[in-house]
Amino acid sequence: MQPFTEEVINIIRSIPRGRIMTYGQIANMAGSPRAARQVARILHSMSKKHGLPWHRVVNSSGQAAIKNEETYEEQIFLLNKEGVITDNTGRTDLPRYQWRP
Repeated sequence: MQPFTEEVINIIRSIPRGRIMTYGQIANMAGSPRAARQVARILHSMSKKHGLPWHRVVNSSGQAAIKNEETYEEQIFLLNKEGVITDNTGRTDLPRYQWRP
């Protein structure tokens, strides 16, 4: 596994319940500020294998950005279950819920 991938996985694992991080924020913390899309690919391909809390990762607007409607609804449900309130467009109050380790 590449060091960047390993670091991304570790960062995502560390996001506490009821908090969120953005793809770009994770990329930056992992040492590659311009690799937000790579974070999305890692999340998509390795969430099940590594038991990642994928639902705690949102776009830079604080919005759930999954194209698949069923998975999108699952993300909203899981965020709400953890106390992260979303509006009818799947957007959260990013400054309120964003985790900054």
